[in-house]
Amino acid sequence: MSTPRAAPAPERILQRLDWQVIRRLDGLLQGDYRTLFYGAGVDFADLREYQPGDDVRAIDWNVTARTTTPYVRQYAEDREISAWFLLDLSPSMDFGTVQAQKRGVLIDVVATFARLLTRRGNRVGAIFYGGGVERVLPARGGRTQVLRLTDALLKRPPLARAPLTDLGGLIQAGLRTIRRRSLVFVVSDFISAPGWERPLRLLNQRHEALAVRLWDPREVELPDVGPIIMEDAETGEQLYVDTHDRRFRERFRAAALRREAALAEALKAAGVDTLGLSTEEDLVRAIVRFAALRERRQR
Repeated sequence: MSTPRAAPAPERILQRLDWQVIRRLDGLLQGDYRTLFYGAGVDFADLREYQPGDDVRAIDWNVTARTTTPYVRQYAEDREISAWFLLDLSPSMDFGTVQAQKRGVLIDVVATFARLLTRRGNRVGAIFYGGGVERVLPARGGRTQVLRLTDALLKRPPLARAPLTDLGGLIQAGLRTIRRRSLVFVVSDFISAPGWERPLRLLNQRHEALAVRLWDPREVELPDVGPIIMEDAETGEQLYVDTHDRRFRERFRAAALRREAALAEALKAAGVDTLGLSTEEDLVRAIVRFAALRERRQR
């Protein structure tokens, strides 16, 4: 008798997420994902420019008069979303422990959101970005698209070394590529050269941008493990440090907290809602917390 073959890796990941994440989210959010994808859960969802074939009764005449361009109103119950994932795959995204790296969390969160969106008839696409734009996966619908996206992420090898990430380049690629107004997830650890703030603000003006910020607790607080060699994942620069030194650990933590505060202020100035997700955090709890944040913001 032949031995049953194991499901391919993308299929196994999707099966795990369906059971461990999506089923729990369905229960906690009662299957209502408008808080995540539509805003406050009211019927009105968005405005977009009029296109030939649109129902003229949906034209918003007040906005049309102000802009001199015809705009139509969209509603949550009949709005088809095009969603895009702008994916930072720079070397720092491979930081973490054997049990959980930021890249593994990225795959889980992207597959989860893509699955939630496509099972409601929406389309998802992605832009892969390492030292530059590596791949554009056009927006399509269906479970096959989620498997295609997951497989591409699993097969993409880590970058051994690269110049300091320019997150602005990824966001600019999104601005050039995404034509139709879309829901855009910027998934990154936001360890980047400066200059990404203005493109993110512009992206959020043209689309609905959401920041998914991934981090590892060891990037904020060093464990006391004695002398170690620290290496910058982006540049490869190495530094010998003694983590037994309490003052060094305190300075490291203070610098990390200053960086966190500056990042939070930059994301707030861009007007984007942010899902902060640690490599050690439960994905379901993080998404439910994010849904509650968006509901409060939209009231």
